[in-house]
Order: sequence, then structure tokens, then C-alpha cells
Amino acid sequence: MRTVKAIIETGPDHHYSIYSDSADYPYGIMGTGDTIADAKEDFWAAYEEMKESVEAMGESFVGANFVFRYDIPSFLEEFAFAFSLAGLERITGINQKQLGHYISGYRKPSAKTVKRMEDGLHSLCEKLQSVRFT
Repeated sequence: MRTVKAIIETGPDHHYSIYSDSADYPYGIMGTGDTIADAKEDFWAAYEEMKESVEAMGESFVGANFVFRYDIPSFLEEFAFAFSLAGLERITGINQKQLGHYISGYRKPSAKTVKRMEDGLHSLCEKLQSVRFT
């Protein structure tokens, strides 16, 4: 099994796509949907169809463990149940208006901003992992 990145993106029409992103993985797997859950379901169906097709040709299928990576709008949509824009502003230092621009697709975050968001979220996760209740 290979570890392969799977990129989750949203387009201007607010539909989602997921595609495998690895130069050394021999298959292009892609899924689309109105929601991230739909796109993941389609992605896994495409993976299974590729496996069946390769094995039907008598070849050995190269399996993959997919690591999902989000673009910022997709992340914000996927985790909206857990994070308000106000909460994300406190966690990342990125103001709510700017986050709103990323969700709508009006603006695209710079690499520096993406790193800032990622670092803020990882820091929160570290703090949460240390929580113990009595």
C-alpha cells in the first residue's frame, strides 16, 4: 500500500472534487459531489471501480492509503459545525471578514496564511489533547 495525498477542493459553483495527487501512484482517482461527503463517497466508488478494472485485466492493483488535504474553503465548510468564524479568528488570528472571503471564493489565501491557519489549528489540537477531567 502506498500513502497518497487526496486533495479536497471546492469550485466557484460550490461543488466539491477530490482527486489523488501523487506522481508515483499509477491511477488517477477522482470524485465529485454537492457536499464533501458526496465527493468522498464518489471518490471511494471510483477507487473500487479502478481496482476492479485493473484486476479484471489480470494485473495486480496497487492499493493506497489516502491522506486527505483540504483547500481552505473546503476545510471551513467541512468543519463549520465545530468552528465559528469568530472562534477561528481567535485560534488563527485571521479576521472573520477575510475567512468569509475564503469561504465565498472571493479571495484565495496566501501560502503564509494557509500555514498560519494550519499552525493555529494544530496548536489548538495540542491543547485539547492535554485536557483531563476529574
